[in-house]
Amino acid sequence: MLAPSLIRVRLAPDGQFGAGFSYAIAKTEWPVVDVAFEESADALLLRTAAVTCRVQRSPCRLSFSDANGRLLASDTDGLGWPHPNATAEPGGGICRQRLAPGAHIYGLGEKAFGLERRGRRYDLVNSDPECYTWYDDPLYQSIPFFLALVPVESLGSGGKMGGATAAYGILLDNASHSVFDFGHGQSDQLSFSAETGELCYYFMAAPKLIDVIETYTALTGRILLPPLWALGYHQARWSYPDEQTVRDLASEFRRRRIPCDALYLDIDYMDGFRCFTWNEQAFPNHRQMLADLRAEGIKTVAIIDAGIKMDPGYPVHDDGLANGAFLTYPDGTLFHGPVWPGECYFPDFTSPAVRRWWGDLYAPLVEDGIAGFWNDMNEPSIFRQQTMPGVLRHDFDGHGAAHREIHNAYGTQMARATAEGLARLRPAERQLVISRSAFAGHQRHAMVWTGDNYSTWESLRLTIPMGLSLGLSGLAFNGADVGGFMGDCTGELLARWTQLGAFTPFFRNHAAMHSVQQEPWAFGSEIEAICKRAIELRYELLPYLVTAFWECSQTGLPIMRPLVLAYQSDPRTATVDDQFLLGGDLLVAPVLEPGANGRRVYLPAGVWIEFWTGQRLAGSRDVWADAPLDRIPLYVKAGTVLPMQPVIQHTDEPVSETLILRVYPGTGESLLYEDDGRSMAYRTGDSRLTRFAMRGDETWLEVVLRVEGAFASPRTQLRWEVIGLAGVPDLVEVDRHEADGWRWDETSRMLVVETGLCNQLAVRGATR
Repeated sequence: MLAPSLIRVRLAPDGQFGAGFSYAIAKTEWPVVDVAFEESADALLLRTAAVTCRVQRSPCRLSFSDANGRLLASDTDGLGWPHPNATAEPGGGICRQRLAPGAHIYGLGEKAFGLERRGRRYDLVNSDPECYTWYDDPLYQSIPFFLALVPVESLGSGGKMGGATAAYGILLDNASHSVFDFGHGQSDQLSFSAETGELCYYFMAAPKLIDVIETYTALTGRILLPPLWALGYHQARWSYPDEQTVRDLASEFRRRRIPCDALYLDIDYMDGFRCFTWNEQAFPNHRQMLADLRAEGIKTVAIIDAGIKMDPGYPVHDDGLANGAFLTYPDGTLFHGPVWPGECYFPDFTSPAVRRWWGDLYAPLVEDGIAGFWNDMNEPSIFRQQTMPGVLRHDFDGHGAAHREIHNAYGTQMARATAEGLARLRPAERQLVISRSAFAGHQRHAMVWTGDNYSTWESLRLTIPMGLSLGLSGLAFNGADVGGFMGDCTGELLARWTQLGAFTPFFRNHAAMHSVQQEPWAFGSEIEAICKRAIELRYELLPYLVTAFWECSQTGLPIMRPLVLAYQSDPRTATVDDQFLLGGDLLVAPVLEPGANGRRVYLPAGVWIEFWTGQRLAGSRDVWADAPLDRIPLYVKAGTVLPMQPVIQHTDEPVSETLILRVYPGTGESLLYEDDGRSMAYRTGDSRLTRFAMRGDETWLEVVLRVEGAFASPRTQLRWEVIGLAGVPDLVEVDRHEADGWRWDETSRMLVVETGLCNQLAVRGATR
C-alpha cells in the first residue's frame, strides 16, 4: 500500500524480485498508510480508508473493492505466465480480470481508435508505421495505463449506466512489449501482460476518474510549465530546404499579419542528415538567420534523430565511440542499422553518462540560437528491420537490461537526455522538447505529437480521440499535425483542422515532402482569412490556456478533456469523442465532415452560452450548431469568467495592460494564472493566481476576485465583457460603488465595463 487509494502488485516468475527500478515512476517515497490487515485460512485482507484488497491464497487471485465495499476489479484466473507473445523464458506475466457489465475503458495513450477501449485488443510496442489511419496498431507511443468507469449498477446487477459510478486505474509498469485485451478474447474479461520481466502493476481506486488521474500523475510525474511561445502557432514542413525559404516564410507571416511563434527545421538543415551539424550550403548564415527571426518574434525548432552516422571524422561519431556511448550485442559488437544518414550507431540513453554526453551535444545549436528541439525516429525506427534486436545490452541506470526489456522506454530516455542537457545549458529558461516516441512518465521530460498522419477527413476526426486519450494517460501536452502530414490537403480541410488545432494543447501545421503547400495562405484569400481568425482566437485565449496548463502541472488534469471526465455520471458522455472540453469551461465541437454547415452537439448538464452569439442554452440535450466554414461551434459554461487578451502577432510582444474578462452569468468559480512565461522563477513563487467567484443568472450577477501570489502582473486595466444578460441592467457596481462609463452594445447584447484592478463587479436589474 503506497497511499490509501494506491496499491502496488508484483509477481516474479521465480519469486526473486529485483530492485524495482522503473523509468515510469517519479514518486518512490510515500507517507505511511494506515492499513488494517486480516488473515484467514484462504485469504489475506488489506484495508485502507479508500480501498480493500483481498488476496486469495490458492490460486493466487486478487480483488479490489472501494470504500463502500463495492467490487471494482477481481482476477478471473490466478496470476501467471506466459505472455502470449513471449520470446524468452520464462516470459512475462499475465493478469486476467473480470470486465464488469457496462464498464467503460479509457487510456493507453496514443491509439488510432475512438475514446472507448472496450471490445478490442491492443499491442503496446513502440513502432514506426510510416503513416497511419484508423485502427492501425501499434504506433509510436506505448503508455500501459488504463482507466475504468464502472456503473454502480454493474457492481450488483443489470450493468446499466445512468447514475452513481466508481472508477479505477491500472498502470502496468513494464517497458517491454505488452498486450491489453478489453473484452476482445472474452467479452466479460480484460487482461494485460508483458513479454518479459516481472508482472508489476499499480491499482488506483477512486470515486471519480479525475481522482485516478491525479493519483496516476502523482505516481508518474506531471508536466513542467512550457515557455509561453510553445503555446502559440507553429509552422513546419519536411522540409523548408534553405535559408531563403525560411526567411521568406517568416516574412509572409508578418506581412499577412497572421500570428506565429515558431518555424521548424526538418532533417534537411543538417549536413547529410548528421545530427548536430548544419548544411552550410543551404544555410550559410544560419546564426544570423536565427537572430533575425528572433528579432521578428519567431523561434526556431530543430529536429534531432536517434541514429548517429557511422562516419570516421564526424565528431559525434568519434566521440561516441571513444565514450562507449553506443549499443552493443552481448559479445560487445557494436550494433548498427540504416536510417536517414545511412548506417548508424545508436546511443544507450539508459546510461546516465551517455545521457549527459548527449545533452552536452546540444551546446553549439543552443549557442547558434535554436530555441526548441524535436526528437524523432526514437521508437527507435530503423529502415528495413523496423527496430533493434531484443538482445542488445543496455546499462539501465546500472541495473543492466536487454533491449526487449526496455524497448518502449528508449524514446523517453532520449527525450530525457535532451531535456536534462538543455536544463544545464539554459538553467534559467523553460525548454520545449518534442518527442515522437514515449512511455509512461514521459510528461516529466517532454511533450508529444501524434506522428505521421494523413491529410484526410478521417485523420482530422482521429485528432480528438487521440488527443483525449493521451491527456488521460498523463501526456497532456500533445497535438496532431494540423492539415495532415502525408498526402494533399484541401482548403476546406485545412480550415476545419486549423479551427480544431487552435483548441488543442500543441498547435502545429506540418506537411510532408511532395505534398501540396498548406501554409495558412496556400488555398487563397477565403481560406487564409478563416485560418487567420482561428489562429488569432488562439492568441486571444492564451490567458485561459496558460491557466489550463498550470492546472495540469498542479493536478495532472488534462488540458484537452473528454466530457466524461467532468460529467461521469451522465451516460451520454461516456463515449463522446467528437467534441471536448478545453480546460473546464470551454466546450469545443469541431466540424469533422466535408461540406457540412452545421452539426449536432451534446451539451452536458447546466446552462451553456454560445460563444459567437451569446445565446443561453439549457444542457442535458443535443442542440443544432450552425457552422459555416468560418465558424467552429464553441460554448462556454454559465458561471465562467473567461480571461482573454487582445490579438498579438507573437508572444514576445509586450503584454497588454488590458486584460479582457468575458463574463458568462451563472454560478461558478474560475481561475487566472500568470507568470513571466519564460523563466523558472514560477517554481520559487514568482507567480500570481486570481480566483473569480461568481453567482447570479441572466438578470443579475456578482463576481468577487481574490488574488494570491507575488508576481507583479503587467495587466493593470480590466475590460469586463458580460455576455448573455437578459437586457440592459439598471445598476453596475465596481467595488460596491456605481460604475462610471459602462455601456451596453445592443448588437452583441454585451455589457462592457472598463475598470482598473478591483475586487468586485456587480450587475443588477438586467431584465427584458
